[in-house]
Amino acid sequence: MNKNILNLLNGFIFTSVLALVSMYIASLQVFYSLSISPLLIGVLAGILFSSVYRAKEQFCNKGVSFSAKKLLRLGIVLYGFRITLEGLASVGVSGVAISLSVVVGILCIGTFLGIRIFRLDKEMALLISVGSAICGAAAILALESALKSPPYKSLIAIGCVVVFGLLGMFFYPLLYSFSALGLDSMQWGIFLGVSLHEVANVVAAGSAISNECQDFAVIVKMLRVLLLIPVLFIVPLFFTDSRGAKTLQIPYFAFGFLAVIVLHSTCNLPQVFVESANMLCTFCLVMAMSALGLQIDFKKFAAYGLKAFSFGFVLCLILGVGSYALVRLFTY
Repeated sequence: MNKNILNLLNGFIFTSVLALVSMYIASLQVFYSLSISPLLIGVLAGILFSSVYRAKEQFCNKGVSFSAKKLLRLGIVLYGFRITLEGLASVGVSGVAISLSVVVGILCIGTFLGIRIFRLDKEMALLISVGSAICGAAAILALESALKSPPYKSLIAIGCVVVFGLLGMFFYPLLYSFSALGLDSMQWGIFLGVSLHEVANVVAAGSAISNECQDFAVIVKMLRVLLLIPVLFIVPLFFTDSRGAKTLQIPYFAFGFLAVIVLHSTCNLPQVFVESANMLCTFCLVMAMSALGLQIDFKKFAAYGLKAFSFGFVLCLILGVGSYALVRLFTY
């Protein structure tokens, strides 16, 4: 067998096994009840086996790279099956205005603070900001693919949004239990939808309050996810190549993402097809996360870690306070 094909196959099988095991672990009751994402488990599994990968890298690096890049893009495209235009429209003008304000505001404020105050490079500041502003790991992976930034930067950014997203998932329902913030179920739903990082965080936190809250939270969150499309086209325009010229890495998979949303919204697709597509989406994204974990460079992670997590924490505070202020402004 051709060496390149064998290399590709070895890496694909390696990441497939890690992804399948990660999805199984995430399905166990103890993890499922806490809404621990298989994406998080996948990246941890990759980190755990990174030393094995480094020892055998020359035999499987092409397959691992394929999983981290190509399968990632397929996963983002399939993510469109989780969104419908009708659902997005149901949140009304206020939901759209709040979502748009959060995405634009966090991207701008985050980029400024990350570069000027925390002294991060532009790519790192943008990756953490887009993960906070839009949809956590999926947004970071999508932007990393569009920018073609080094994998270790994505891994650090994902670590930030995963940690603070999980903290928010537990903290906000606790605030609700103490009758804090003075919001009704609809307002809590909008607040959770615009302030939490991952879709899983939103689902778990919303369900802890009420079914109505969960419905609004998920819809608003999906609206933020949809805003990923223009972000993928606009952000790369602010980067330059080695000669100082403007570059545009056209994220063609964004067109596929939008096409799938339209298809899902306008066609009466069989439920088994949609569920299968969602499962394949999760599998592809978990494979991509596992591949990122395998490629981690601990020296670079240590160099960026403290600054990046400090920045992520500040951005999380701004996201929470700003989201609450916007909900108060637009829904009263």
